[in-house]
Amino acid sequence: MEFAHILFWLLAFGAVVTSLLVVLPRGRNPLYGALALIVSFVFMAGIYVLLVAHAMAVLQILVYAGAIMVLFTFVIMLLNLTKKELADESKTVAQGLGAVAMLFIAVKAIVVIEASAHQVPAGRESFALAGDFGTIEQVGEHLFKDYLVSFELTGVLLLVAVIGAVVLAKRTL
Repeated sequence: MEFAHILFWLLAFGAVVTSLLVVLPRGRNPLYGALALIVSFVFMAGIYVLLVAHAMAVLQILVYAGAIMVLFTFVIMLLNLTKKELADESKTVAQGLGAVAMLFIAVKAIVVIEASAHQVPAGRESFALAGDFGTIEQVGEHLFKDYLVSFELTGVLLLVAVIGAVVLAKRTL
């Protein structure tokens, strides 16, 4: 097994473990979940580096692990949940959601295993990445040509979130 394969599996395992730390409730401080999400984003950036998409890795760190997580952390700190409020959550609901999530993961794993067992269709022997995969030019072209409406709606959504956070903060100050 090559070093790149081993590194990929280590990064993927780290991303899955830290993602589980985000969603599994244990009555702890919600900021620990946000920190686990940041580490998960770093693992994903490492996978992008293995795909030779260095621009995507940098964007992953700057946008998600940086800007978006600052927003999440601000909201968590603004809510100021106490240990009692965190302990009052219904454990049966969390266990039910966990069971549904595990069932979904099991079904998806079965589908992926069965799909990978079939032969590769003729003419699809090579799944090599395009030479410009993950470059700034390609990302910009897709973002502003193919996904312009989604990009603008995301900007409006972030603006509404910031305005809502300011309004909530003004009430408590």
